[in-house]
Amino acid sequence: MTFDELRTYCLGKPATTESTPFDETTLVFKVAGKMFALSDIDTRPVRVSLKCDPERAAELREEHDAIEAAFHMNKRHWNTVTINGSLRDAMIRELIDHSYELVVSGLPKATRLLLSHSPAE
Repeated sequence: MTFDELRTYCLGKPATTESTPFDETTLVFKVAGKMFALSDIDTRPVRVSLKCDPERAAELREEHDAIEAAFHMNKRHWNTVTINGSLRDAMIRELIDHSYELVVSGLPKATRLLLSHSPAE
């Protein structure tokens, strides 16, 4: 998965926005103002930090060398995935989906209802 493919996949999620609130190269993806993914535009191999269920986050770190605790993030809830060919693109997409869904599940009910009625892109 390339950076452009990662960006396109994240932006394909309903109500997703992107911004660079931290610096000029760290691209942050948010749903309803809440971050679910971030990646540096210039870093190669591509690395993306994603929210994850704490138990699953620990399991993934043990099982995959390309997954580690996210730097400068709550290490219990965030993993950084290095996209270096060792993980299948389908797994990376599933981890992005999981992060997005975790964030959406924590949104107020009214916001979740609005998202569920968003037109498909």
